Amino acid sequence: MPTQFVHHSDKITLLGGASVDPALLSRALVIAPALVAADGGADTALAAGRMPEAVIGDFDSISEAARAAIPAERQHPVAEQDSTDFEKCLRHVAARLILGIGFLGDRFDHGLAALNALVRHPDRRCLLIGDDDLCFHCPPELALDLPPGSRFSLFPMAPVRGTSKGLHWPIDGLDFAPGGRIGTSNRVSGPVRLRMERPGMVVILPVEALDAAVAALMGPEAAAASG
Repeated sequence: MPTQFVHHSDKITLLGGASVDPALLSRALVIAPALVAADGGADTALAAGRMPEAVIGDFDSISEAARAAIPAERQHPVAEQDSTDFEKCLRHVAARLILGIGFLGDRFDHGLAALNALVRHPDRRCLLIGDDDLCFHCPPELALDLPPGSRFSLFPMAPVRGTSKGLHWPIDGLDFAPGGRIGTSNRVSGPVRLRMERPGMVVILPVEALDAAVAALMGPEAAAASG
């Protein structure tokens, strides 16, 4: 079991090194005030006037100025090179919900790696926030209330099946796979209820759905499904 450098009973904001909209960062910190930086995300945090509670990563991106400004006891280097800084943070942070920002922006390959990490660590409930979209690994059961007509995309990162209510195109009986059927550009027709047979499905929503997604991932149904 990896050492937990940070442990919160509620929510944390995890800040990566990609470009971040300051207004979006402020919104995330209203929801989850505890701030943890992934490597170079420490520089972004300091530039925004925020001192992170911890910095985790291989420390190949953080500046010397940031290392000098952040107390040494808050710095947690993880030397191995077999995982991304985002995945290192998932392993070494414990919270009911992680809001990840600064992981979906600048590089497509980094975004794909972040999605891969979400699926590889389904026990870590994490919501990744970008400028236009947000995404999260779908728990075994999900109840999500969004306005009718809202865009609702499902993208499999592994072979997976499930059932749905409240989607214009139901997913019941469909076999999803990364190189096969995907479920992008569906839309909401009512209260959404999903049940997945196994891990592997990523939910992608407009960023405007942030509050609803947080409520769903923190709610009693999701908590019971993960327990």
